[in-house]
Amino acid sequence: MNKLFRSPLVLIILSVSVVSIGIGIYWQFYKVEPPQYRTQPVEKGDISQTVSANGTINPVTLVSVGTQVSGTVKKLYVDFNSKVEKGQILLELDEALLAAQQKQSAANVQNAEASLELATANEARMRTLFAQEYVSRQELDSAVQAKKSAEAQLKLTQATVEKDRANLAYSVIRSPVSGVVVDRSVDVGQTVAASLQTPTLFKIAQDLSKMQIDANFAEADIGNIRVGQTVRFTVDAFPSRNFKGLVKLIRLNPTTVSNVVTYDAVINVDNPEQILLPGMTAYVSIAVAERKDVLLVPNAALRFKPANTDLKKLSANQNPAVKQRDDGQKINAGPAGDSPGGTKPKDEKRVPGYPRDALQGKLYMLENGTLKAISVTLGITDNRKTEIAGGEIKAGDQIVIGEAQDKPASSSSRPPMRMF
Repeated sequence: MNKLFRSPLVLIILSVSVVSIGIGIYWQFYKVEPPQYRTQPVEKGDISQTVSANGTINPVTLVSVGTQVSGTVKKLYVDFNSKVEKGQILLELDEALLAAQQKQSAANVQNAEASLELATANEARMRTLFAQEYVSRQELDSAVQAKKSAEAQLKLTQATVEKDRANLAYSVIRSPVSGVVVDRSVDVGQTVAASLQTPTLFKIAQDLSKMQIDANFAEADIGNIRVGQTVRFTVDAFPSRNFKGLVKLIRLNPTTVSNVVTYDAVINVDNPEQILLPGMTAYVSIAVAERKDVLLVPNAALRFKPANTDLKKLSANQNPAVKQRDDGQKINAGPAGDSPGGTKPKDEKRVPGYPRDALQGKLYMLENGTLKAISVTLGITDNRKTEIAGGEIKAGDQIVIGEAQDKPASSSSRPPMRMF
């Protein structure tokens, strides 16, 4: 038996077997599989780019009704949602003090009239005595002045009567417009004081069949919005229903909150069913650009970037503008559209209808199991897909959108194997 194991042929066979088993085990646990990628074909279709914002639905005309006099609310004639006509009585204030003030002013008028009658008689008497040279010129002038003062006092008291009469009329609050009461701020027995600021008693929407949306758009989006553009929006009350409107006005007054600048866009909305109520939140979307029958790729393809190892292979093999030095550093060999620090070729044709500074992107395709980078000109996007405006790509090409989910476990996660 010992002679058998001492045989050179047997030793060679055993050595080869051990090495083969070791290589098999090593390959089984440490083999490097090529990365797997998920691909998707380039499609043709329509795309629309939109800008979005939130806004509040308001009546086109909202009138705040106040009071010019102070007093206690005695009677209320309308409530929330009441339809009113122009001139209709809304409420009455307690007019006791105002009526008493008017009576006092009327009594002052009577007193002023009596004083004027006396001053007129004195003037006539003085003129007669002056003609007979019984009184001096100074006494006559005093009588004339007393009459003029009495006349002025009468006019003053008459004006006071008119003011008190108007204040008494203001104790009855009437609607200035025809519409619907959307807010009531007072109750019977409440005292309202019209001192420095007129208190608001009611808010009346003139016409709820015509509404408007005040939407705040970011300064990055406001440049794409124009008066007359069609607007689509939804509200929480009717989540499955889309409504339409038109941009009426872009107000030039900016609003800055936490260094974010927004502008108010006023949108006209028809509300014939009157289901859109004041104060509702509207989620507004405006289509600012549309394209028909263009190449479309998912945004995931534009976000995809190869791993570092694949990127090195791609830079050395697929990009002729990048050479590899012996020390592993890259050398820029000339202009190239997809090379770091490179420029566009001089003979590159500009895509009609797009600016010279149009955004550039990069897509990847699989060619013989190797990634191939393709530089493309980007058009508009709807945040899911992006238009490809230029580049060596066509409909049906399979582009990489990401790595496969079922990637094999890395060798670093396996326990180390003992070598023979």
